[in-house]
Amino acid sequence: MRGCTFLLMLICFVVGGCDRTASYPSRPITLVCPWAAGGGTDRVSRQMAILLEQRLGQPVSVINATGGKGVTGHSRGLKARPDGHTLTMMTFELNTMHWAGLTELTYEDCVPLVSVNEDYAALMIRNDAKWQSVAELESDVMAAPGTLTASGTALGGAWHLALAGWLVAAEMDADAVTWVPSAGAGPSLQQLISGGVDMVCCSLPEARTLLESDQVRALGVMSPQRAVGFEQVPTFLEQGSDWTLGGWRGLAVPRGTPTEIVDELLETLIPIVSEPPSIGNFAEFMEAQKFDHTWRGPAEFKEFLAENDRKLGALLKSEAMQSVNEDRFSPMTYPVILLGLIAVTLVGLVLTHEKGSGPNQPTSRSLPISRANVINVGSVIAAIVAYVCLAERVGFLLLVSVILFLLLVRFQTRIVTSLAITAVTVPFIYFVFAMILRVPLP
Repeated sequence: MRGCTFLLMLICFVVGGCDRTASYPSRPITLVCPWAAGGGTDRVSRQMAILLEQRLGQPVSVINATGGKGVTGHSRGLKARPDGHTLTMMTFELNTMHWAGLTELTYEDCVPLVSVNEDYAALMIRNDAKWQSVAELESDVMAAPGTLTASGTALGGAWHLALAGWLVAAEMDADAVTWVPSAGAGPSLQQLISGGVDMVCCSLPEARTLLESDQVRALGVMSPQRAVGFEQVPTFLEQGSDWTLGGWRGLAVPRGTPTEIVDELLETLIPIVSEPPSIGNFAEFMEAQKFDHTWRGPAEFKEFLAENDRKLGALLKSEAMQSVNEDRFSPMTYPVILLGLIAVTLVGLVLTHEKGSGPNQPTSRSLPISRANVINVGSVIAAIVAYVCLAERVGFLLLVSVILFLLLVRFQTRIVTSLAITAVTVPFIYFVFAMILRVPLP
């Protein structure tokens, strides 16, 4: 009898342990940010992680999954296991990526929780730039299309669309200003102050520190009225440009997440985003950072996503905006160049061994094939395959550094020498491809 009772208790324990919703959250939570560290989305994500951690009682870590024009981060978050332990700080690009043919992922692949803010695009220039108004800049762009450069996010991202839309509204081509893709506003603003680009399109809060230190100026903001906290910045409308566009941020979990977990997350999130400003809470952080704090609950957020998807689909498919979706180079450019170089090298080896170089040498020789040579060639091919498969997840610098170091060691290079070569070569390659050739690297 005791044995039967023990067995029954064991079965109940095992079955109860299989109910993932009973003890949610049962392990640390990941909050995926699709954009680079230092930008607005990253800052909002990290503050949200702190508050979630306090209320849920589990560590919440922010992962910056950049690359693919936002595809990498959104895919990593929304295609994760639907158990509530992976959240995504979604952005405007969720409504544009599939229209641009970058992914099949749409807002229908997620369970929207809450939107946390909206910020309109603004145009930043260096403090010593000659332009004093949007009209002056517009005149220079019109006089020499394609001469000036801009950045702010990936090609086809929110801030790129904002800039391209302004150009189209001014009866110019959408590519009259050359767009330089980047992983977010943070890296773009650094390029601006170092002279790498002529202007940056991003939100005012993302540039707040540089604005306050007088390193950059805001020519105008693309909003219906002046932004709260930045009342000194005139709107585009005030300067004669009939164009407005803003970005948004919001939290979601993958489609298929159990209703019980969604409800628990909402019970945690809605108080966080709806509380009036007080010391240490989310509204106080947003106010201090001068981020807009417009928020929506799940039903309203879903309607908002659907409406934005329709509107932006019409915009991106219009003839005037087709150039926005065209990359000078594709993300496969780098591995294709590598494969081409390897092919040329192999052909050269074959030709070298086919002909003799003296009268006493045979007219042809076969290419020596040994186990070591086969392994070496296989290692190089495996490295290229690894890059293609993992680059968007791991990132160019880290992945290529590991691959190059392992290959050098495989080819019997001393470890110290391998480390030195890797430390010099990888950043140089990144600079040449990403900065000079403008090849989009993860």
